[in-house]
Order: sequence, then C-alpha cells, then structure tokens
Amino acid sequence: MSTWAPRRFWTTASVVPAEGGFAIQLDGRPVRTPLKAPLVLPTEALARAVAAEWQAVDGKVNPAVMPFTRAANSAIDKVVPQFGAVADMLAEYGGTDLVCYRAEGPEALAARQDAGWNPLLDWAAGALAAPLIPTVGVMHRDQPAASLATLTASVRALTPFQLSAFHDLVAISGSLVLAFAVARGRLTGEEAWALSRIDENWQIEEWGEDEEAAENAALKRAAFLQAERFFALCG
Repeated sequence: MSTWAPRRFWTTASVVPAEGGFAIQLDGRPVRTPLKAPLVLPTEALARAVAAEWQAVDGKVNPAVMPFTRAANSAIDKVVPQFGAVADMLAEYGGTDLVCYRAEGPEALAARQDAGWNPLLDWAAGALAAPLIPTVGVMHRDQPAASLATLTASVRALTPFQLSAFHDLVAISGSLVLAFAVARGRLTGEEAWALSRIDENWQIEEWGEDEEAAENAALKRAAFLQAERFFALCG
C-alpha cells in the first residue's frame, strides 16, 4: 500500500532510528518516497520536521503543503541517482553569477549593486577561495578557471540532502555565491533574498509593482526561505 494514499489513514506520525538516519512511520508503517524508497532522513531534527507535516495532514494528503517531505523525496529519488549531474549543473552558475553582472546605468542602481554585491565577492574570494570578477553589462565574461574548479568541488562536497536544498537556493537567486553565503551562515535567507532582488526592487521603486509579479515573487521568497530551513536541518 502506498503511503501517498489520497486520504489520511493514520493516527500518529513518529520518528524512529533507521539505517542511515531516521525514518518516518505512520502508526508503525514506514513512509516511502514516490519511487518506493525508504524515507530516511539524515538528522533527527529534519525527520521531526517531516513527521510534523504528516501529523498535520487533515483529510487528503497534499504534497503541495508538505515542503520538507517534497525536498526529502527529491533528495532520495532524484538527487542521489544523479548527484554528479545535479552538482555540476549548479556549479555552472559560478560562471554567470548574478552578483558579477552590474548595470551600465542608472548610476544609483549600479551603486546599489556595488554596495550589496562587492562584499560578497570579497567573501567568496576568502571563505570560498574562489575570486570572481565583476563586469558591467550583460556580455559574458570568463571567470578564473581555478575559482570555478574550487566552486565545483565545494558543491560536490555537499550531501544529497543538502544539495536538494542548495538547488533551490541557487536556482531561485540566480547566484552560487548567495547560495553559499546562506549555506555557510554569511547571510540569512532574508538577507540573501533581498540582495538577489536589487534589480527587481529598483524597478518597483521606479515604476510600481505588478500584482501578478508580486504574487510570483512571494512564492519564490517562501520557497527560498524553506530551502534555507531544510539545509539547516540537514546538520
């Protein structure tokens, strides 16, 4: 019987020690991923967050409101079997990182980008041992090969569960540097989100905000902060 049943059938979702970490049980029945792998989490804290989602189910199981479970399923079913490909895809963001591309104008926007992003490039050069070179405009600029190799190695050093969350930190922000800054505690998720939105916030200040764009941004912000929480619970 699939644990992704359309309606709740259990009374208690619990966390139990298991090989490789901590498993979730529903009235003693093990939860499995959509591909039927055991849902085993690397830390007890993360397992309890997943169990809380299952305990909160009211009526039908709705994966859309179970972000910890979704991310864990993704780590097991998608990231583990193709870890190298996922890691290398994310590492490629280092070559076109958001914080390296600056506006040609207006001057006030360029100054805001410099103030927000230059300290991050300084941090990346030191903490990540990966100096990156900023440029003005949208034309591609090659980054130092040694820096890109170091960033790739750092991404590959993450665990599959960390990489599952890291994927969202990178993809949503458009920046490998911002993602690492959150992962390593240099920035909070809120701080990184604000820094990733310098251009968009400038446009909003100048021209106002579209309702649909605001709703989309709110969803992305929530997903970004959720990824921060998931990463932190990976231990």
